[in-house]
Amino acid sequence: MSRTFAALFAGTLFGVGLAVSGMINPAKVVGFLDVAGGWDPTLAFVMGGALLVTIPAFRVILNRPRPVLADGFDLPTKSTLDARLLGGAALFGVGWGLSGFCPGPAVAAVTTGLAPVFAFVAAMMAGMVLYSWLFEQPDRGRLRANAEGLRPPGGVT
Repeated sequence: MSRTFAALFAGTLFGVGLAVSGMINPAKVVGFLDVAGGWDPTLAFVMGGALLVTIPAFRVILNRPRPVLADGFDLPTKSTLDARLLGGAALFGVGWGLSGFCPGPAVAAVTTGLAPVFAFVAAMMAGMVLYSWLFEQPDRGRLRANAEGLRPPGGVT
């Protein structure tokens, strides 16, 4: 139960931070990306502030034997760039640039009650369900195997 409350607290704090910094407003993000027009540098300050906290915190936390509320660290094992990573990053960037939303601020912006926010979050959730259905379900092993460059279970191609 303490993990649930810690996650709720952290998510709420993150959402409040996004709201206070104005990052739930898509115009802020689009203004940051518009370097040839009326460039708005506030997103750079938000990211810089996050890095000032994150970089030293990671050094301290990763020196611990395990996280406070988990059995172990869940760190990425892959360190190479591949087509899936680059394609996903490009898709994320294009979506963020076109809509002005990325997942965190979009979920926080649901509190505004605006229809475009609900449309974005619904589309984001539909994309997550579609990805899970295509690539993570056991009966869809062929698609998952093809996406990972592996042979599907049973060696059937």
